[in-house]
Amino acid sequence: MASHGAAPGGAASRPIVLVGMMGSGKSTVGRRLASRLQRRFVDADKVLEERCGVPISTVFELEGEEGFRRREAALLDELTREPSVVLATGGGVVMRDANRRLLAERGFVVFLQASLADLWQRLRRDRARPLLQTDNPRERIAQLLALREPLYREIANLTVVSARQPVDELVADIIGRLPEELRTGSPAGAGPDSGSG
Repeated sequence: MASHGAAPGGAASRPIVLVGMMGSGKSTVGRRLASRLQRRFVDADKVLEERCGVPISTVFELEGEEGFRRREAALLDELTREPSVVLATGGGVVMRDANRRLLAERGFVVFLQASLADLWQRLRRDRARPLLQTDNPRERIAQLLALREPLYREIANLTVVSARQPVDELVADIIGRLPEELRTGSPAGAGPDSGSG
């Protein structure tokens, strides 16, 4: 499944990429998964904010969603070339065909599936997410979920339900279902977190 431009080092160093809706736990799970696998954790949204020098909400405000998605696509191309990382992506990364191709070709994609009820429980007080700045944020989450879930499934190598279980339990489930080379092929002591915060 590796392609030209993929991370060097073969299947064992292939990026593990977490996809799913906002609020599905990609950053929290990703950080813990990376620690357990001795891989570096990268949060694509945090890296984008660091490079832009402003929050994502400001990028949306100044450039619109399309401007944000262009920046996200360029960053995704770069980050999926990095070996031995656990990469948490933004919820809308799957909206571009080219992004889905990159993820499917270069990474082992884990879809953190969450129900509308669980997402609403986690996001209902969140005022920072640009796509939820609407009169009816619960309905907006439902619309986004209906649109994006088939795209997450399309590229997922593994789907796990992110409900109300403890993070360590979810991480253990993911590790137990990873291909052997991804469980044991990571170099020991692989660097600090990148983009986490």
